[in-house]
Amino acid sequence: MELLLDINAWTGAGLIFLLRVCDMTLDTLRVLIVMRGRKSIAWVLGFFQAFIFVIAISNVLSHLDNPLNMVGYAAGFATGNVVGIMIEERLAIGHIHLRIISSRRGAAISEKLRESGYAVTEIPARGKDGTVSLIVVSVLRKNVKEVEEMIRNVDEGAFLTAEDVRPLRRGFWRA
Repeated sequence: MELLLDINAWTGAGLIFLLRVCDMTLDTLRVLIVMRGRKSIAWVLGFFQAFIFVIAISNVLSHLDNPLNMVGYAAGFATGNVVGIMIEERLAIGHIHLRIISSRRGAAISEKLRESGYAVTEIPARGKDGTVSLIVVSVLRKNVKEVEEMIRNVDEGAFLTAEDVRPLRRGFWRA
């Protein structure tokens, strides 16, 4: 019970929490950057992530008599993952490959996207209920909402899927 009233115990746990949030935020961003093939940025993030990790874990192991440190460590780990994902979503680094399936307005969707400068590939396809248009377009992640809105304005019922891509060879990218 004394431990719960000790300001130093809480301060130490809070410091470990903050260090771990920073560590895991950098780690999450580093993993996402590695998946996009950005070596130099991944190196820098990895260096600082490891440096902060050593400081955090050293503080935990030096003060095993304070269970609040372990709680701060675990809570910082969980929080850092979420913070890293939120930051990465805001940065929106990389490209997204969109597949659009429209049973009625495929040509109109393709035309609208081309008017906006996107390279579009149209493929006639057969769906459950007959002929559909399969439209393929790759866009910068930061433009996905804008493109999705364009598609919805043309065909509210269009089916969209998205996946991260890493361009291997340049073709036409609106970047």
